Amino acid sequence: MNKIMIVDDEKDIRDVLGGVLGDDGYDVVSADSAEAALRLLSEARPDVVLLDIWLPGMDGITALKEIKKIDTDVEVIMISGHASIDTAVQATKLGAYDFFEKPLSLDKVLITVEHALAHRRLSGEVRELKKKELKKYEIIGETAVIKDLKKDIQKAAPSNSWVLITGENGTGKEFVARNIHQLSTRSDKAFIEVNCAAIPDELIESELFGHEKGAFTGALSQKKGKFDMADEGTIFLDEIGDMSLKTQAKILRILQEQSFERVGGTDLIKVDVRVIAATNKDLKEEIKNGGFREDLYYRLNVIPFVVPPLRERAADIPLLIEHFLAEFSRDSGLDTMKADLKAKRLLTGYSWPGNIRELKNLLERLVIMTSGPTITVNDIPSYISGAAVKGDEYGDFFNRSLLRDARSSFEKEFIVRKLKANSGNIAKTAESIGIERSHLYRKIKSYGIEDEDQ
Repeated sequence: MNKIMIVDDEKDIRDVLGGVLGDDGYDVVSADSAEAALRLLSEARPDVVLLDIWLPGMDGITALKEIKKIDTDVEVIMISGHASIDTAVQATKLGAYDFFEKPLSLDKVLITVEHALAHRRLSGEVRELKKKELKKYEIIGETAVIKDLKKDIQKAAPSNSWVLITGENGTGKEFVARNIHQLSTRSDKAFIEVNCAAIPDELIESELFGHEKGAFTGALSQKKGKFDMADEGTIFLDEIGDMSLKTQAKILRILQEQSFERVGGTDLIKVDVRVIAATNKDLKEEIKNGGFREDLYYRLNVIPFVVPPLRERAADIPLLIEHFLAEFSRDSGLDTMKADLKAKRLLTGYSWPGNIRELKNLLERLVIMTSGPTITVNDIPSYISGAAVKGDEYGDFFNRSLLRDARSSFEKEFIVRKLKANSGNIAKTAESIGIERSHLYRKIKSYGIEDEDQ
């Protein structure tokens, strides 16, 4: 049963409103002053408060501020016998749902209370959806580099500054972008994603800026572009390094002026958009080769983020395995599938050239295709389990397709063997291989070596 609180110093009004609302099935509590209402609020936990502005002691506007401090979700409807437009505007800015003037129309009160409750329910659903959205794009990991990344997201999100995210394919650049948006002041506005690499060059201007009717063959009506749709929100330009120089020039203009023209149009459209861009390319190298505008790079690169490849945060792989197995088991309607210790070690030792995306795809396949509740080394594909060839101590390195992966694989094996030779003594091992102890410790954490038998 929904609870309504009536706050008015006139007993007749409290009695009349309480009787009408009670007859309509609401649980009603009353207070004759703002001070009494504030004392009752935490205990009564009303869904809607009917609050008179002119009260003895604390006035209704001050009470509204205090009520919202205690419970931001409660809907407050203001009541006044002689209110001004300025007072109504002030109350609305402070979070009041609606404003009534005396004498009250009881029918209107009932309808407005019903609408306020519907608004409260809808607001609650939106909050739950946002929580689910954040959970969906949660950044999993406890390594130092991931902890630092999460801290930086928390710092950068509340600002309106533009962001440039770099990192290899499959590292989770979109997750960083979505976390920044969800933790920003624009979280209740649109998050518009544009894959710059997937849109043909001849169509990208229309996609970004929209077009007018008749702008080109097939333009049968006006179309809003992505920047228009993202007004007051965030636009995520993924793989911006694949954008043509011509389109880069137009992007630069909108960043400078926060305005654009639709294709085939002459009207200047003003927008308020936060831009987050991402790329797997080295943009400084692209600038040198003439493939990316230097002025656009510096305009975008206000707050830079670098998302590390999975091989540089290998200690997070066991956590990611558990997370994805739980997610895919739930989606498939199965009991949560587990991976045994040997399987986890095997997966942790792989270099993952496709990064988190490759790991996620593999685990989804294993959940569907594995018989039984536990994934073992026998279930792991041969390109992973067969990487270390028996009888050939260098087989693992030569099975790598990229030099950096072979280098990482060798470095991990080298450190493991040296630690064994030094009985696990980090200081002694660091001295023997000629690096700082802190540097060795970071590498041990990065490769997840502490989880293995030394």
